[in-house]
Amino acid sequence: MIELKSPDQIERMRVTGRFLGELLAELGELADVGVDLMDLEHHARRRIKERGAESCYWDYSPSFGRGPFRNVVCLSVNDAVLHGLPHTYKLRDGDLLSMDIAVGIDGWVADSAYSLIVGTPAEEDLRLIEATEVALEAAIKEARPDNRLGDISAAIGAVAKEYGYPVNLQFGGHGLGRTMHEDPHIPNDGRSGRGFKLRPGLTIAIEPWLAAGTSEIVYDPDGWTIRSADGSRTAHSEHTVAITEEGPLVLTRRPQREAGLKGKQQSSATGN
Repeated sequence: MIELKSPDQIERMRVTGRFLGELLAELGELADVGVDLMDLEHHARRRIKERGAESCYWDYSPSFGRGPFRNVVCLSVNDAVLHGLPHTYKLRDGDLLSMDIAVGIDGWVADSAYSLIVGTPAEEDLRLIEATEVALEAAIKEARPDNRLGDISAAIGAVAKEYGYPVNLQFGGHGLGRTMHEDPHIPNDGRSGRGFKLRPGLTIAIEPWLAAGTSEIVYDPDGWTIRSADGSRTAHSEHTVAITEEGPLVLTRRPQREAGLKGKQQSSATGN
């Protein structure tokens, strides 16, 4: 069932989204060569507690996971792209880190993700990240009344094809609001003009993710971390978006930060 949100409810989600954008920006600044993934996890836990927010990931137990997820942020490195289980690992120069987090404040949820390079970036990795960001912006532009879900999916797929990357359809975007996952499912490729008609009040997480060499995925023994089947690098970008009479409203934009970026790749297309 698809639940449309009132303008007041969207504003409450916007409060959550603002906090989430700030938290992701903080994590991006902290990520550096030699920093342990668990340091990022514990920073996120502390900030969520201080804000009085609730993690949507803690104790999350979907059918594909192995036991409850006992962390608050997904941290995926290099060929890992989704559901990266935080563990003891010190980031290395050139690592491609994807961070995905969802929280609720006063019963209203937001979800967002982005990828960055730690230390010295490789051009092919920057291009991969760029593709997900450009795809996200293209999809956001289609999130307006009277368009259809297929228009959002087709926009993502078109950008992926333009960059020459394959698209996986097993995991994609989704509705959200009172919970992290609601209807509808939003594949990362599709046909324009098809699917559910978009209406004001629909709130969705749009999340293009790509692997450089394949659309196939494999799971780590931890039962959570998803990797490209061929070991190629991966990237992930996501925003929570509300469809309004005036057009798409992005609820999870990250604040612009000029200082302290330490050379890491920051989102020029979607982060600021």
